[in-house]
Amino acid sequence: MRKVHVVTSFVMHKDRILILRRSSRVKTMKHKWAGISGYIEHGEDALERAYREIEEETGITRADLRLVSTGRAVEVVDENNATIWIVHPYLFESSSDEVRLDWEHDSYLWIRPGEISSLDTVPMLKEALESCLYKAY
Repeated sequence: MRKVHVVTSFVMHKDRILILRRSSRVKTMKHKWAGISGYIEHGEDALERAYREIEEETGITRADLRLVSTGRAVEVVDENNATIWIVHPYLFESSSDEVRLDWEHDSYLWIRPGEISSLDTVPMLKEALESCLYKAY
């Protein structure tokens, strides 16, 4: 199995977390709720990738963000794609709740963290979020 490093960012506004639903146009995990994710290129700084993905996928700019915490990496085994996803989670606070989705997502919700269990999410999303929240508070 190949190992692929990705970032998954959670953006919080007041007491709500932004969750995005993956569109039918993405390669994997179609129609699953997720954080803001992207591949980490070889030699790339994961935090820089997180900022870039947030702006690309939501329109929320770096100026509107404050890094709250970095969670522990979570491994997700994807046997269908012979891949081990190594997810590097981040939690940001945003001064804005205005979202402009790109093609990768077709819907978004602002939820309380405890509501994540009731959604059909990508694997280990709850654990990734909890690792960020645990370090934040």
